[in-house]
Amino acid sequence: MRVAVAGCCHGELDKIYETLALAERRGPGPIDLLLCCGDFQAVRNEADLRCMAVPPKYRHMQTFYRYYSGEKKAPVLTIFIGGNHEASNHLQELPYGGWVAPNIYYLGLAGVVKYRGVRIGGISGIFKSHDYRKGHFECPPYNPATIRSIYHVRNIEVYKLKQLKQPMDIFLSHDWPRKIYHYGNKQQLLKTKSFFRQEVENNTLGSPAASELLEHLKPTYWFSAHLHVKFAALMQHQAKDKGQTAKATKFLALDKCLPHRDFLQVIEIEHDPSAPEYLEYDIEWLTVLRATDDLINVTERLWNMPENNGLHTRWDYSATEEAMNKVLEILNHDLKVPCNFSITAACYDPSRPQTQMQLVHRINPQTTEFCAQLGITDMNVRLQKAKEEHHLCGEFEEQDDMESNDSGEDRSEYNTDTSALSSINPDEIMLDEEEEDEDSIVSTHSDMNTPSVEPSSDQASDFSASFSDVRILPGSMVVSSDDTLGSPDGREGKLGEALESGDGNDLELPLKRLSDEHEPEQRKKIKRRNQAIYAAVDDDDAA
Repeated sequence: MRVAVAGCCHGELDKIYETLALAERRGPGPIDLLLCCGDFQAVRNEADLRCMAVPPKYRHMQTFYRYYSGEKKAPVLTIFIGGNHEASNHLQELPYGGWVAPNIYYLGLAGVVKYRGVRIGGISGIFKSHDYRKGHFECPPYNPATIRSIYHVRNIEVYKLKQLKQPMDIFLSHDWPRKIYHYGNKQQLLKTKSFFRQEVENNTLGSPAASELLEHLKPTYWFSAHLHVKFAALMQHQAKDKGQTAKATKFLALDKCLPHRDFLQVIEIEHDPSAPEYLEYDIEWLTVLRATDDLINVTERLWNMPENNGLHTRWDYSATEEAMNKVLEILNHDLKVPCNFSITAACYDPSRPQTQMQLVHRINPQTTEFCAQLGITDMNVRLQKAKEEHHLCGEFEEQDDMESNDSGEDRSEYNTDTSALSSINPDEIMLDEEEEDEDSIVSTHSDMNTPSVEPSSDQASDFSASFSDVRILPGSMVVSSDDTLGSPDGREGKLGEALESGDGNDLELPLKRLSDEHEPEQRKKIKRRNQAIYAAVDDDDAA
């Protein structure tokens, strides 16, 4: 099965699908599946634009609304997770996932599905320690604090994913798992993104929660975006028992969708030829959702997940065979994801812009149907009830001038002292000059250790093949021969042979994003950290 993976999309669906069509013309066959690693921007109208955590001058409608309205249909099944620049009010309607347009599926706050027997999981958002232990309390209309906190990963999603025991084929996250940079060409990464050096040297770049999931799930592939750079790595996990074979994860991060950027990769993934060619629910994940339904929190209260420490009557919510069989019976042994997309908000009309469109906290019928069938809580319904009873959203609206990290309490189990960190990513967008700390790429030090061993030459050879033989994308779309150099713990060494570049006849010209945009002769110097995200030029060097 040929799977295309995209980095930060930023609403450029037309450009991405045009690039896929070009790849298909140059390649051995059609693309079966597109995976998008966040900043998807499913913007339906002007109200959605106001729910994106970007400065007003960067709020552009882009092209998603055409797929939402039915004017266009995605030519390939598309699965995506949320990032930190999303139409949060739209995605909030689908906390357990669902269709945002025909043939375009959102995995939810966290989710697992299957396609052609390939198990695909993901977690939306980015890690911020001060919101990690809070509930999902945000609701439209957002204030300056909640428009950012709504896309911050919560411990409940990580906890649910850590209940999974069955093997994971592919996992998606927006920000990188912490420490993954030690398993690829770290020197090349720092040459390309020199402002990451301090975090890399301090082991503080990336998400400690994602790192925890990486160690637990040990997926065959892990794809990320967020840092706007292409980076490949091979992480060899330790076997729990002596008799077990150690697993390895092939990590690939991709750039944002712009000309001359490495934002797309096509990979050949083994699949089950007998599996159905439609999207399916994952029975283990559904069972975990049912088991953890009582843990839902829609308040700003900080809390910890149940653990075996004598304080909780139950701490293991993993799926038993009996529980999974019960869920199968509830679903009449039909795991097919229903094609039940419905329009829930007015669609953008270029001829009749509505700049004052009202923000509404909506209940999506897809979520209503899913929760009713599975017997779980629609957290938006609970949130609306809490809002009516306690005026939660009103309380937060009165705190517009407050930072979301004002409290002096311990915010998560991760040590997150950022006082020593100073580097910034000029290629990321920010909301305001004074809010730099909130949207910085940096997370901070974690006491969590991720056991691992150095990759062997044989494993590196397999890794090289996975990102070489099946590639037909030339130029900027290929993994370079240096992508997998380097080794854990900062020890330099070659992980494997240089990656093959495919048929030389296909590699004469670089594959660029199809666009009418042109680079200006002079690039404007960027002073702010995040201004470059929507620019149509590569301004890393000017930043």
